[in-house]
Amino acid sequence: MAVFSVSNIKIAGIAAAVPSEIYHIKDYDLITEKERENLIKMVGVEQRRVAARDTATSDLCQVAAEKLINELEWDRQEIELLIFVSQSRDYLIPATAGILQEKLGLSKKCMAFDISLGCSGYVYGLSVMGSLMSSGQIKKGLFLVGDVSTKNTSYKDKSTFPLFGDAGSATGIEYNPDASAMAFNLQTDGSGYEAIIIPDGGIRNFASPESSFTYKKIAEGIERNKLHIALDGIEVFNFSLREVASNVKILLANQNLEIAGVDYFVMHQANKLMNETVRKQLKIPAEKYPYSIHEYGNTSSASIPLTMVACIRQDLEARPKKLILSGFGVGLSWGSVLLETNKICCPEIIEYKS
Repeated sequence: MAVFSVSNIKIAGIAAAVPSEIYHIKDYDLITEKERENLIKMVGVEQRRVAARDTATSDLCQVAAEKLINELEWDRQEIELLIFVSQSRDYLIPATAGILQEKLGLSKKCMAFDISLGCSGYVYGLSVMGSLMSSGQIKKGLFLVGDVSTKNTSYKDKSTFPLFGDAGSATGIEYNPDASAMAFNLQTDGSGYEAIIIPDGGIRNFASPESSFTYKKIAEGIERNKLHIALDGIEVFNFSLREVASNVKILLANQNLEIAGVDYFVMHQANKLMNETVRKQLKIPAEKYPYSIHEYGNTSSASIPLTMVACIRQDLEARPKKLILSGFGVGLSWGSVLLETNKICCPEIIEYKS
């Protein structure tokens, strides 16, 4: 169990961006009205944001970063680290982080690299960012996290198409020797890698005419090709109920902290029934457990920062807060972090028009 702390860093601000196009679940005509009602009730998605054909994850992260840099009044030449976390990067090569470094006008002394993680990516990436900055040699860093998962879903697949939304985020990280330590509990189970997978399009299985154009019927209401996300909902549900609450409990125990001592638990917005079950396992009051899934869907790696901006931004701006953030899913990979914020910059969600 990877339980550890990172000192001397703080979150200065968080910004989030979503595409302007809204897709309502009630308009999804491949399922019955009753199925739509059940989907909204059980999964929690009422609508979601869908990126235009020419919009990439990096576009959403870029506008969020521009807004945050301006709000924080940061000197771009002082930003010496940029980490981009996504599973929908611009290209197989090169890394998207370098492209963003140039587009944002950052100095060539800025270190920039990608991390390929999805649902747990915000928590994992924060641990990497913090570890690189904790010595104080890097004073300012940009942590860019997001996904445009809708581009890899099949309209004919009712198990994925209504679920995912698109978003990008930017988090400003600063070195501060007076900041409270961040405590992490990170875990992985690669034996479950096939539970959420895009089978083709990488080095293992190249994209081909068959991958791109041949749809296979998996079950009633589920047809897709091998460039689409394949989701084993039951396996992911069981994994989440088996692992997430335990991960959070271990982190709390390690820090000698009770549920009552945490202001908010911001969880990956996977599925309302799944998340509610985890909440009840942990006995967390509903008012400490914000949801953005009804409005934005499952936005993969962006769901934690997006939920913070969408649901608790005024509280984050107004007063110090103690938070647990928890991400879980594709990999299988999961992890939690306990951190404290202190009146951070948190602008309203940006709507991106391509």
